[in-house]
Amino acid sequence: MYTNKHTRARRARSFINEAPPLDENKASRANRAITFLAPMESTRALRADLFDPASLAALGRIEIVARWIVDGFMSGLHRSPRKGFSVEFAEYRPYQPGDDLRYVDWKIAARSDRWVVRQYEEETNLRASIVLDVSRSMAWSGAQMRSGAASTGQARTRDTATVAQLTKLEYAERLTAALALLLLRQRDAVGLVRFDERIRTAVPPRARNGQWRRIVASLEEPGAGRASSAAEALSQSARLINRRGLIVLVSDLLMEIDEVETAMRGLRALGHDVTVLHIMDPAERDLPGGGEAVFIDPETDLSVPASIADVRAAYKNTVDEVIGEWRSMFGGLGIGYEIVSTDAPFGVPLRQAFAARQMLP
Repeated sequence: MYTNKHTRARRARSFINEAPPLDENKASRANRAITFLAPMESTRALRADLFDPASLAALGRIEIVARWIVDGFMSGLHRSPRKGFSVEFAEYRPYQPGDDLRYVDWKIAARSDRWVVRQYEEETNLRASIVLDVSRSMAWSGAQMRSGAASTGQARTRDTATVAQLTKLEYAERLTAALALLLLRQRDAVGLVRFDERIRTAVPPRARNGQWRRIVASLEEPGAGRASSAAEALSQSARLINRRGLIVLVSDLLMEIDEVETAMRGLRALGHDVTVLHIMDPAERDLPGGGEAVFIDPETDLSVPASIADVRAAYKNTVDEVIGEWRSMFGGLGIGYEIVSTDAPFGVPLRQAFAARQMLP
């Protein structure tokens, strides 16, 4: 959440007295899961990347959901010939569906009935690093506004559309896993940096077998520290890439803009292309509900009581101003910037990040 001043207090979260009874909440979530649960063939046929993210996430672990997302996303793309192979031959590898037929060794195929592709030193055209914010502010969703109010004894009419809702971190982790898998399927080298007040994970970019499982395993490591040290994480991501590459920052951007700007200028000076996926919960944009509320900064425990009706207009203006500042700063540096709502299908931000990758050589 954001307050009138662009300080750490903008991370405040409101706990509004409008929680439904707990038993009703569980029943509704179960009904939604049963309604959504379908044969796996149907899930894939309907393109999982366009499904409701919370319902999709409830069907399996991160690696399973990420595969469904990428399979659905790839089925919606028009294939184009793969370019960028260097002239220095390195080795053969087994043919995979989608490989450019120009690089199939037809002599070996004729002699031994084995399909292999001539692999070159620079077949990996891109090195990418995904920088994921795992600070405490990311472990929040608008549904917590209602669950937090349950202790006060107040209950209002339930909004069933927000009962099953991912936190920003849960959404970002699944998006990160899917993006990593998508890039690896493009034969790009992909790495991961996770950070809160310090760097939690630093996986160097690789394109080898097993890299994606290493990234998925890293997503399960501890995190959710109080603060966000994006500048240090961005610098670390640059050190892991020894030539021009792509860096994708996945964060709620509840941090000081000046520190991020300095780090971004350094990345651009090194020639890296940067894309920022600004993760936001729908409640952060609109400040729903009414009555009295207590706004709590999850990273400093600062609390401010206020009336929702009294602060809503000023709050929304402040959010728009902050978004405008981020957009202006990133645009001035030639950095891609997209707002990603946690109720949007995963295919939406995945397409935005993939478009940024396709613009690179």
